[in-house]
Amino acid sequence: MRHEIEVRQMVKTFGKKTALSGVNFHVRRGEIFGFLGPSGSGKTTMVKILTSQLLHTAGSVQVFGTDVSKLRDPSQLKRIGILTDNSGLYDRLTVYENLELFCRLYDVDVKRIDEVLEEVNLIQDKKTAVRKLSKGMKQRVTLVRALLHKPELLFLDEPTSALDPTNKKQIHESLRKLNESGTTIFLSTHDMQEAESLCQRLAFLDHGKIVELDNPHNLRVKYGDSTISLVLRNGSRIQIKQDEAGAQTVAQYIAKGELMSIHSNEPTLGEIFIQLTGRSLQ
Repeated sequence: MRHEIEVRQMVKTFGKKTALSGVNFHVRRGEIFGFLGPSGSGKTTMVKILTSQLLHTAGSVQVFGTDVSKLRDPSQLKRIGILTDNSGLYDRLTVYENLELFCRLYDVDVKRIDEVLEEVNLIQDKKTAVRKLSKGMKQRVTLVRALLHKPELLFLDEPTSALDPTNKKQIHESLRKLNESGTTIFLSTHDMQEAESLCQRLAFLDHGKIVELDNPHNLRVKYGDSTISLVLRNGSRIQIKQDEAGAQTVAQYIAKGELMSIHSNEPTLGEIFIQLTGRSLQ
C-alpha cells in the first residue's frame, strides 16, 4: 500500500530546544490519521514540517513519495489542503470573494463554492464580510477553502476547536465524505472524541515524542483492565474479570434473574493517554 507520508527519525530543534525528537510514522493512502496530543506537544510544528512551512533539523520526511521540500513546487502544492489557526482570510472581502480568489489561484470552478458552503451550513453567509464573522464561522470558511480543490492530502490542525457540537458534527460528516472520495487526511487534535470518531489510526504525541501508535480498538484492548461491569436489578454495579470464574458469576446472576445489563470497561483515548504520560490531553 502506498504511503502518502513517511517520516523517519525526524528531529526538529529551535536553538537549544528540541520540539520533536526521533519521530517515526507513516500515513497510508486513503486513511484518516490522527496526531493526538495536548497543546505544546509538537503537533502544530509537525503539520508545518509536513506542509513544507518549516524545515526539519534531521531525519527524513517524504510526502507523495518524495522529499517534503518538493511541496514548494506549485504543481505539488495544489495536491494538498491545509487548515490551521492562522486563517489567512481577507477581512474586507466577503466569504464568497475570499473563496473566489482561492478558486482562481487553484484553477477551481467557482460553482464548487456554493456546493461546499452548503455542506458546512454557510451558504446564507456567503455575502457577509469576513470581519463580521465569529471565530467559529471563520474556521468553517477556512475549512471550505481547504476543501474547494478536492485535495489528495488534507492537513487539519485543530479543525473544530472553535465550533459548537452541531457545527462540529457537520464538519465531521464533510470530512468523512471527502475521505470516502479518496482524500487522505492528517488530523492534528487534542480532542479525543474527534480522534476516536474519525481516525482509522492515531499517534499519541507527548513532549515531542510519539509514545504510542495504533488504531483506537487495539489501543483500548491493549490498555484495558480485562474486566466487565454487571448492573443488577437492585441497582448495584459490580466488576468481574473476563475469565472462567467471571463467566460462572454471570451465569449465576442470569439464572437468578438478577442481571440487568453487562458493560465492557474499555478505557477512553484520554484515559489511555494519561496512563502513558501521566497528564491529560487538555
